This record gives sequence, C-alpha cells and structure tokens, in this order.
Amino acid sequence: MVERVSSHGLEAQGIRSGAKLHWNLTTAPLVETALARGEGLLAKDGPLVVKTGRHTGRSAQDKYIVRDAETEETVWWGKSNKAMTPHAFANLKADFLAQLATKSDLFIQDLFGGSQPEHRVKVRVINEYSWHSLFIRTMLVRPGEGELADFVPEYTIIDLPSFRADPKRHDCRSETVIAVDFTEKLILIGGTEYGGEMKKSVFGLLNYLLPPQGIMPMHCSANIGPDGDTAVFFGLSGTGKTTLSADQSRTLIGDDEHGWSDTAVFNFEGGCYAKMIRLSAESEPEIFATTRRFGTVLENVVMDETSRTLDLDDATLAENSRGVYPIDFIPNASERNMGPVPKNLIMLTADAFGVLPPIARLTPEQAMYHFLSGYTAKVAGTEIGVTEPEATFSTCFGAPFMPRHPSVYGNLLKQRIAEGSVDCWLVNTGWTGGKYGVGHRMPIKATRALLNAALDGSLKAGQFRKDPNFGFEVPVSVAGVDSTILDPRQTWPDKAAYDATAAKLVDLFVENFAQFAEHVDAGVREAAPKVAA
Repeated sequence: MVERVSSHGLEAQGIRSGAKLHWNLTTAPLVETALARGEGLLAKDGPLVVKTGRHTGRSAQDKYIVRDAETEETVWWGKSNKAMTPHAFANLKADFLAQLATKSDLFIQDLFGGSQPEHRVKVRVINEYSWHSLFIRTMLVRPGEGELADFVPEYTIIDLPSFRADPKRHDCRSETVIAVDFTEKLILIGGTEYGGEMKKSVFGLLNYLLPPQGIMPMHCSANIGPDGDTAVFFGLSGTGKTTLSADQSRTLIGDDEHGWSDTAVFNFEGGCYAKMIRLSAESEPEIFATTRRFGTVLENVVMDETSRTLDLDDATLAENSRGVYPIDFIPNASERNMGPVPKNLIMLTADAFGVLPPIARLTPEQAMYHFLSGYTAKVAGTEIGVTEPEATFSTCFGAPFMPRHPSVYGNLLKQRIAEGSVDCWLVNTGWTGGKYGVGHRMPIKATRALLNAALDGSLKAGQFRKDPNFGFEVPVSVAGVDSTILDPRQTWPDKAAYDATAAKLVDLFVENFAQFAEHVDAGVREAAPKVAA
C-alpha cells in the first residue's frame, strides 16, 4: 500500500503509539483493510456496507465545548453548546491518549476543511477503524501529493468508538462524548461509531473560525446555473436540501456545508452525505446511482448477505440510513467545489401543518427572520393514531453546529444579501391540502418548476399577493403549476380549520423568536408573522 506520510508526525504532536500507522491511504486500500478486519461487507455493485450499532445518528446531548478564556465570551452557551471544564478535558485527553497507545493499528488522514485555499483549515483525523478513515477522507477536501509531504495540522480529531467516557471523571452525561477544545485545537470523539460526528465536528470548527474573518458559514447546499448564477439552499434534514440541489441542469457545488466569502461560495467538503432510506432511481437518479459504485460507504442500509442486494426501503437498522460518496460521483459536480457569490437564496421547510405556500419571496428582513427561526415541522411519530405535526425551530438551519450566537450569523447573512442584491425565497416541500394525516406531500414536480422559475428570473416578473399571516409575497400563477396549490388556504376543504392552524403556527413562530428580538433591528422584528384579521 502506498502511504503518504507527513514529515510532521504524531510525535511532533505529543502523541505516542506503538500501533502500525496507516498514513493517508486511498479508497481501495481502505476498503480492502475494512473488509479484512470485518468492519463491513461489500455490496453486489461495489459499495462498502457498514453498521454503526446503537448510534445511528448524532449524539447531540453528548457534545461539549471547553469553556475557557478563549470561548467564555465567544461561544453561545446553552442547550446546543454545553460547557466542559479544562480540567475535565485534560482528564479526557489523557485517557484518550492512553487508549490510543494500546491500539495495534491506527489510520491517519491529513485533510482540508474548506475548498477555497485562503479560507481552509488543515485537519488531521486519527481513527481506529479503516472505514471511518475512508469516511472522513471521502467527506473532506483531499490535499494533493505535494501538500501531504509537509502537512502540519492546525486541528486534530481523534475518533475512538471503543472509548467509554466516565461521566464523573470527564464531567459528561454518558459513555459517549464529543469534546471540542478550541485552545488546544483538539476534538475528541468516543463511544459512537456514527461517521457523521467527524463531519459535523469540522463543520462546527469552521462555523467558529470563519465569522471573525467576515466569511458566512452555512448549513446549505449550493449549485450553479448554466449562466453562472449560484443558488444556495438552506434547510434542515428532510426538507429536500440534497435532492433539490442535485439538478441535472445545474452544476453542484456541494450538498451540505459551505462558506460565503467576498469572492465565492465554496464547499467545506469534498463529498456528500445523503439519506438513503426509500431512495428511488426515479425521483433522485444521481444520488441513487451512487449506491451502485465502488467507493461509496453505506451506513445502516439493509443488505441480503447472500446475494449482497441492497434494500433501501428497509428501515430495520435505521430510519437515518446514509451514504457517503465523493462529490464527483454526481455527474455535474463542480471540479473546484466553488462558485460565484449567489444570486438566489432559498430557505427550505417541510411544513407538516400545511399552512405555508409552496414558494414565497422574502425581503432581506424577512430572510433574516426566517434564517434565525430555522423552521421546519416533523411528524409526531409512528405510533398508531398520532397525526399531529410538531414544529421544529433550529436557528440558522443548524443550531447544533453553531458555536457563536445566532445573531453573528444572521447579521453576516443580512450583510451578504444586501451587498449582493440577492433574491430570497422560502420554499415549502411539506404538506398541501391539509396538515399531515389529512393533506398530502407537496408534489416534487411542482417544487422543481417553482424553483426553476425563481432561479431563471421569470418568477420575479409575475404577479404576487401578500400572505395575510406571514406578510411575504406569494406568486398568483406560475406556468406549468396548478395555481390552486399556490394559495394553501384554498387547498383546505375546511377553511376555518386552516385559519386556526395558521394562527397556531404564527404563535409558535412569535414565541420562538422572542429569544432573538433584542439582538435584531426593528425591521427584522417587524418581519414577524401576525394572525390575519
């Protein structure tokens, strides 16, 4: 196996291990090693299929940031950013290094977080699993041969799924821990096999480092039209962020995490991490094709171990089954993972209340309001008889990954929108004709047609009405789209039920936004929805 070893080894970082060190292995050797070690199985068409055990998603309640002189005044302490003392982290680090020293094999990747050279960060990731090393190598930006020889990491991640934290000694909640020390420039992940923890740790890192440089970090997908017009798509999981950005007629910059600098929108990553559950070749052909390629890693996808055939509809292992693949597996992906500054900004929501229109035009103040709100709605559960939707507000469309106060990101966004005269849109991919359990999901063909009209500029030329509850502008008619769905109230058989549900949703917005009111100007406060008279 060809290994590309940095001259700045682990010893230079104070890390000692008698393990065999596997440096910067490429895809095929990592797959071979994972198979030899029994970490996964090869599917019929080539992907590596792995299971992540009891953790099939992020352990948000087990994530901590060290609270010290560096972070005391810069981190937004609270539910999303829980504090760990420097003393507890010192204990955790000592125990991590002690366990690291017992390993027979370690896999090391030297990578970049960020595709724009002047704004990227050098990250070294140390893994005990070969497939984790393949995961993070696929997800982040891979340096060239010459860059690896003298690679000096700025930040280091140590990922040990076999580690078990001690809540008393390490001042944490459980045996699982994700701890970030911005002063030591070290991230420790233990007690979970879920690969997404590494990916999101780098996202959180860039979300902390970039705002002081005037760079807007974003939980969004992004693509470029044939005329060089960039669009960014904000949205929480399940809103269609990955699906809608993978458009055959546009060039994909990335599906999840980006920065907005003075000169570009740039992908933080070099790969994609897409939901696999119930993926179909008809609705998402580009993503579906990645499930049949060598180099893709599939997490918790059910497979027949005899025929090695995948069953993407089976949620036995996880509803959150995932696939990680290089971005160039998408045929129309950008070679540089970058594009010009955006002309259009789309905020996606899956409104299970059935209240919001399929598309609306936002003023800059409304855009900031909805960005800070970060609204979507989830179905209450899978229990029989439970049909009420549940509102979810995740500020900046990614609260768990935002170390600084939301107003920092909100003000940056407002500034960028104003400087670039960016057109802003709210797109509802959720329910129409009634709330969940009564209505039906917004047709994907209608959503794509409305998006295309927004992105090609034709939507702006049409006639708009003012939504009586939310105050934003809604198109009256769009070519190729049934006009009925453009006015959600008209799609409900019971208009009084719509009005009551809309009033409830307005109240939820207002109640949630109270926490941000003192941090924004009057224009943003006035962008709040109001119950129709």
